Amino acid sequence: MCGILAALGVSGDAETNRRDILKLSKILRHRGPDASGIYQAPDGKAFIAFERLSIVDPSPCGNQPFQIQTPEGNINWALNSEIYNHEDIRATQLAGVKNPSKSDSSVIGHLYHKYGESNDLWNSLDGIFACVIWDERTNTFVAARDAVGICSLYWGKGKDGSTWFASEMKSLQTKCEWIDTFPPGHVYRSTTGELERWYNPVWVDEAYIGDQAANFDQIRETFIAAVKKRLMSDAPLAVLLSGGLDSSLVASIAVRTVKDAENAFDRDHKMHTFSIGIEGSPDLKAARKVADFLGTDHHEFTFTVEEGIDALYELVYHIESYEQVRAAVPMFLLARKIKALGIKVVLSGEGADEELGGYLYFHKAPSPEEYHKECVRLVKRLHKFDVMRANKAPFAFGVETRVPFLDKAFLDLTMTMDAREKMPDLKTKPDGAHPKLEKYVLRKAFDVPEDPFLPEEVLWRQKEQFSDGVGYDWVDGLKEYAERVISDDMWDAREVRFPDHTPRTREYFLLRTIFEDHFPHESSLNTVPKGLSIACSTEEAIKWDAEWANAHEISGRAIKSVHESAAPNGTA
Repeated sequence: MCGILAALGVSGDAETNRRDILKLSKILRHRGPDASGIYQAPDGKAFIAFERLSIVDPSPCGNQPFQIQTPEGNINWALNSEIYNHEDIRATQLAGVKNPSKSDSSVIGHLYHKYGESNDLWNSLDGIFACVIWDERTNTFVAARDAVGICSLYWGKGKDGSTWFASEMKSLQTKCEWIDTFPPGHVYRSTTGELERWYNPVWVDEAYIGDQAANFDQIRETFIAAVKKRLMSDAPLAVLLSGGLDSSLVASIAVRTVKDAENAFDRDHKMHTFSIGIEGSPDLKAARKVADFLGTDHHEFTFTVEEGIDALYELVYHIESYEQVRAAVPMFLLARKIKALGIKVVLSGEGADEELGGYLYFHKAPSPEEYHKECVRLVKRLHKFDVMRANKAPFAFGVETRVPFLDKAFLDLTMTMDAREKMPDLKTKPDGAHPKLEKYVLRKAFDVPEDPFLPEEVLWRQKEQFSDGVGYDWVDGLKEYAERVISDDMWDAREVRFPDHTPRTREYFLLRTIFEDHFPHESSLNTVPKGLSIACSTEEAIKWDAEWANAHEISGRAIKSVHESAAPNGTA
């Protein structure tokens, strides 16, 4: 992973532009502190800059931007990526092609050389990426982003008509007339001037309703493969462990498979796990239990409400949003500890709640059709919520996050499943022993008593939002702080201060103020999602319960009846 910045079709003095672009690229160096590089087109009208975090092939051969030389002009590219099938691509699609780099990112340009602008290039990749290619042969470019937007990417237009791309919005603030999020699963070609969706699974259309029965063996084996392939690294790797179902399964599988993962780093060492929370929080206790069960080298950190509040200003700068702040702060604080111990890569549990309907409000879904549509909406917006947070908060300290639940093969399995299989119903026990909790199909797939993946009480622990699980004192303390610092006069004038998308709480008033201080560009606000939410729902799901009308509270505690009724079956 890394930070990329591209300025394509720029005008003016080439030397001046080069110096400017190097300065703007340096803003991204927290994403790639290990090496820097820049490509300049022969005519000085295109630049690609790169800040490297060395993970696969840390040798100089892995430095970017990459280049293929041809008599007609060179092909140049840089990308933020983890291409898990790059070795298979070398052996099959690129058999016989000379490529001195062992970096997974290096195969992209060679595939482009073979396929041109065809979507065969992007569909052949099993992994995540944000990529820009400049072709000197035609003075044209291509940019693309992975299926669900795990790698961050923004783009914009300069006053001179140039097109800019960057891993983070902050590098585009001074050069672009407009800035926007580059959409996941899409490709842009300068030859057509149009965005095109390259990722087209059947489920991406909300009108499609899955009808596949839950196959527990297939669910288990597909997810094990998703975790195992993400152990690919030439740098130290660990797992973020909250003690909840999702991260605990990731940790369990990582421990089981690391010795068999041929491309993993230091396969003979204990797997490292990390957790963070307010002293005495539910997550710390649960994570400790899981770590003891798995035998990991576990690292536990605590933070205070004051430390979390002190981190707000810097945190918002890094995640470039005023959403997800509650959950991002502990992740941000933990990432610094992780990097200080020399670890560059972590696996995390994001994505399961969206694709399987793990949030507590899903108990109120009025029908299987609505349940499925909500899962689709959540997955399609992840790049502005949990995935954005999981990417940018750790990258503030040069730590890469990998999310196996968003593996394409696993998504194809879960998102084509009959929603009735996924819908929770606490009144029933399909196996005769366990209530049908949220994510029942996942729990049951890993319910293997003869060779348990997790302790029973963890496998069947009820959902906690990460910001809740690290300690309710953190969420409540943030709210109380906002009530103190946002005065009555400030609050009464909120519609004057923020005429567009006026904050509904003093917490959001505070975070919006910090955001606009960092990102004054008029387009910046458009990159942040809007709308009401109940316990992390989309705005459309607010209609499921009349009591939620006009409400906005992302904590799982907002779904009180479900939380209380399920408490005897797990941590609530």
